[in-house]
Amino acid sequence: MNAPDAASNKVWQEATHSASSIVEFLDVMWDNARNSTKGMAAPGSTSQLRLMYVVDGEDGIRMRTVCERLASAAPTVTRMCDRLQAIGFLERLPSPDNGREITLRLTPTGKRHLQRIREQRDAMLHQAIDRMPLTERHALAQGLAGLHIQLNTALGQQHHTPGSHSAA
Repeated sequence: MNAPDAASNKVWQEATHSASSIVEFLDVMWDNARNSTKGMAAPGSTSQLRLMYVVDGEDGIRMRTVCERLASAAPTVTRMCDRLQAIGFLERLPSPDNGREITLRLTPTGKRHLQRIREQRDAMLHQAIDRMPLTERHALAQGLAGLHIQLNTALGQQHHTPGSHSAA
């Protein structure tokens, strides 16, 4: 391996390791935010929260589509929906064009719960990013945008990512 290839490989390894580490760290932070929402019952698992993000991203989404997006079997998704419906976060409705299919949407309570989690998450990120030098903030924004594009391309998806939102 020549010098440029070795240097390129090292940068690739460092970027992959950094991205993986930050994802794991953010998972813990998000879980803490999910569990610290005051005054509301929280979904019992991260999987249930992911289901809520998917449903929030597409109101009236079909149960079959949720199973595909989560790469989960229908019985598993059905049990998660049962739990979310029991605590008042989710509604199941018959599909308007096919009575045999079920569509899902978040209740106002479910939407408020997600909003609180997002606000806590955004506050944590804002504090950390605000402490970064401006050049690092620009590099972070550019790098994350590029990573998002590549991940969507690799997954064959060119749509809004569930749970993503813009902070004003």
